[in-house]
Amino acid sequence: MSGPKVMKEDVMNACEGMLQKQLYVVFTTPTNGLGPVMENIGPHLEFQVSLEERGIMFGAGPFWSDDETQWLGEGMVIIRAGSLEEAKEIAASDPMHSSGARSFTVRPWLMNEGTVTVKIRYSDGSREVI
Repeated sequence: MSGPKVMKEDVMNACEGMLQKQLYVVFTTPTNGLGPVMENIGPHLEFQVSLEERGIMFGAGPFWSDDETQWLGEGMVIIRAGSLEEAKEIAASDPMHSSGARSFTVRPWLMNEGTVTVKIRYSDGSREVI
């Protein structure tokens, strides 16, 4: 990629007035097939729920294969943290990572645009995220 170096400050200035919410994205990948991943899926999901309950998790879920027919063990977690180092510490404490079943990388992500729509039906208590 060629062209001028674009610094964080340049991007922040260009999107002034937008949300500018700093989040961190954890990309997680199996290290030795799906056997160890499935062995750790229970503790991993409990950990994910605890992140959600503590307000740390913004969202998470698996990546399907390109033909959308299977799961190859990869996933993504978006978390709230005070710094990249804190985000890495949170990711490292996931039983899936601490067991060695999956490895991870963490990338800082600035959320600027988007919409969340929640539909709640009072009559039957059903809810839907659109």
